[in-house]
Amino acid sequence: MSTPHLSEQELVRRQSLEEIRKLGIDPYPAAMYPVNTSAAEILAGFSDTENKFPDVCLAGRIMSRRIMGNASFAELMDSSGRIQIYLRRDDLCPGEDKTMYNTLFKKLLDIGDIIGVKGFAFRTQMGEITVHVKELTLLSKSLRPLPIVKEKDGVLYDAVTDQEMRYRQRYVDLIINPEVREVFRKRTQIIKSMRELFDSCGYLEVETPVLQPIPGGAAARPFVTHHNALNIPLYLRIADELYLKRLIVGGYDGVYEFAKDFRNEGMDRTHNPEFTVMEIYVAYKDYIWMMEFTEKILEKVAMDLHGTTKVPLGEHVIDYKAPYRRIAMTDAIKEYAGIDITDMTEDDLRRECDRMEIGHTPTMGKGKLIDHIFEEKCEHHFIQPTFIIDYPQETSPLAKKHRSKDGVTERFELIVNGKELANAYSELNDPIDQLERFQDQLRLSEKGDDEAMFIDMDFVRALEYAMPPTSGMGMGIDRLTMFMTNQPSIQDVLFFPQMKPEAAGQQSEAQKQV
Repeated sequence: MSTPHLSEQELVRRQSLEEIRKLGIDPYPAAMYPVNTSAAEILAGFSDTENKFPDVCLAGRIMSRRIMGNASFAELMDSSGRIQIYLRRDDLCPGEDKTMYNTLFKKLLDIGDIIGVKGFAFRTQMGEITVHVKELTLLSKSLRPLPIVKEKDGVLYDAVTDQEMRYRQRYVDLIINPEVREVFRKRTQIIKSMRELFDSCGYLEVETPVLQPIPGGAAARPFVTHHNALNIPLYLRIADELYLKRLIVGGYDGVYEFAKDFRNEGMDRTHNPEFTVMEIYVAYKDYIWMMEFTEKILEKVAMDLHGTTKVPLGEHVIDYKAPYRRIAMTDAIKEYAGIDITDMTEDDLRRECDRMEIGHTPTMGKGKLIDHIFEEKCEHHFIQPTFIIDYPQETSPLAKKHRSKDGVTERFELIVNGKELANAYSELNDPIDQLERFQDQLRLSEKGDDEAMFIDMDFVRALEYAMPPTSGMGMGIDRLTMFMTNQPSIQDVLFFPQMKPEAAGQQSEAQKQV
């Protein structure tokens, strides 16, 4: 096996590793280390009048060192934060053998190494809460230097901002940029907050298939694979909808799922081919009720995360306090595009697209043309949470026809900061109408629309057993996390976003500067 190219610093660290082994020290010990506190607990609970931390056992990563002869300071980082530690040669080496301090700590340990320390907490003359180390154990030797942008005398000054490195090597990003760990902690808190609300309503959390014989529930291009044993094509799901509605048919009054969905489409700062979505379906409700429930969800998430409904997002402050504005799609187009599409034919809409220089293709039907005009001319105007309601029937094949308006459905999309955050319907539960809608989608597919839905005859059969009036809603968790944590890109809220393959020998700018 060929030896990979190593930098000078990597070679030095490997030499240190061998020297550590020669000292009889295992650089990767197997035994459990008895951690009994954290950096944050010590910093929060320390008292100058009470000896609250006489027997501290901490573990973490060395993030800086200041060697000062027979005594030294270092900074230790665990999952809760950073704390200063103080080491004296005579404490670590009470006998004649000073190897643990003079050789191991001063010469062979590096920034990035993981150590365990035992000792007690005190406050230095400079006023800094510190752990006085009486015993040190090497727990894991780091063979790669951390890609610090600026480092002087072993002290880190700048966080890493090289996005290429951050997304490819998220583990390094999490070490160097502690605020990134906070974003992902808040992501988990968002899901927990939503789950608390749903569970308090008595709705059941469920799981549905990721591999599906028919990709349904949305208009999107799927990923396709092959099942060898069954000798059939299977698709990664593009939505959970049709399976969750089967469960409503089966007798549940409310079901929800936090799920990974997959769409074989473009990537940009708000789209990733693999994404997390929450879908919820509640029997005996309609899309008007779901708008109010969606407001309740977002109010709760904002309050649980920030203690206020007003959340910074880029140059704006988004207020998630209910009620949100509601406006029909036709009225939004009239307001921002300056045209009334109410009685327009498909040809009329194409002429308007040409006039407004909005690109379109022959595969687009009337509904998609309307949707395209809205996306190009209207969507970006809606910064504060706004429900766009009553979508064209052609682009809403799973939604009920509007109870009082022709040609549109009981559907809404929630727009925040000019982007869709949620999509919901009064669900179509007429099996005859549903089959006709699927057949319309088939005709669009034959016309060349590669996002048109498949016909799912088993779902139609389920509706023939009668599904109660139901409302359903899907919300993108990745985008919600972006909005709630003020992140500019979806890659910033995904631990491991999809990226182009890394070229052999590729090295980030931050790594080159180490």
